[in-house]
Amino acid sequence: MAMTRDVHVRDLRYFVAVAEELHFTRAAEKLYVSQPALSKQIRALERQLGAELFRRDRQGVTLTAAGTALLPYAERVLALWAEGASALAEVSAARRSTLVVGMSTSPGRGGLLPAIRSRFTAACPEADVRLRQVGWDDPTAGLADGVTDVAFVWLPLPDAERHDWTVVAEEPRLVAFPDSHPLAARAEVDFADLVDEPFLALPPDAGPLRDHWLALAERGGRPPRIGAEIASTEETYEALVAGLGICLVAAGNAHLITLGGVTTRPVHGVSPSRYALAWRRENGGRPLVRAYAEACRGVRSGG
Repeated sequence: MAMTRDVHVRDLRYFVAVAEELHFTRAAEKLYVSQPALSKQIRALERQLGAELFRRDRQGVTLTAAGTALLPYAERVLALWAEGASALAEVSAARRSTLVVGMSTSPGRGGLLPAIRSRFTAACPEADVRLRQVGWDDPTAGLADGVTDVAFVWLPLPDAERHDWTVVAEEPRLVAFPDSHPLAARAEVDFADLVDEPFLALPPDAGPLRDHWLALAERGGRPPRIGAEIASTEETYEALVAGLGICLVAAGNAHLITLGGVTTRPVHGVSPSRYALAWRRENGGRPLVRAYAEACRGVRSGG
């Protein structure tokens, strides 16, 4: 029967709807098509199959012997096709299930990232994690403009009410000097001895984060002296070696700038720094965001 080769899934769906309702108008409503269009399509299918599927008379619509024979097969084809469509949807969803993780400096911190990743992968094996490096002028590491789904950030965040976070590490802030600095000879330093020093500052766009690394809260209202602005680890190192200023640095990041000619020392009188995984509040319900936050909590608690 070569003529049955080109029967469309749609035609079978129309046939099954009429067979279930035994009423063209009700079937048309169920299918969201007009009743004349449905009748026309069924007649075209009957011509193509060379068999009448329905008997239409004043009493209503009934299935013919041919219609009765075809019905279970049509239903099976539709069920199989629905399974195929759902398998396809799963593949597309898995392909879309990408989590973009933003950061301005790599977390490092004793293999934090690989530990989080292995926990997350165990929970969401089909998800694809992409890391995205974001400049220091964006303290939200891409969350603000939506280029990242979650991000490793330093607190405080600008627009804090728009974000949620989980703290990944709490670390003392150290002070970084060029080796030649008089205070570099001390084993530890009081912040009071640093207030008049020129400081390296993040770009103004960093907002509350710039203030945090200038220790504005600990200055008792005395404005900081800015020696230079820095927007990357390399610039920070270069500015320190050139003697343009000093800066505070999280203990976990000290190794990035103590390359040669730079020393870090513990500093008393400044609060610790908090490193966190953050996300936009409206995304908190996304399964991948939740799972990544869970992985971070698990690694932090060592559980």
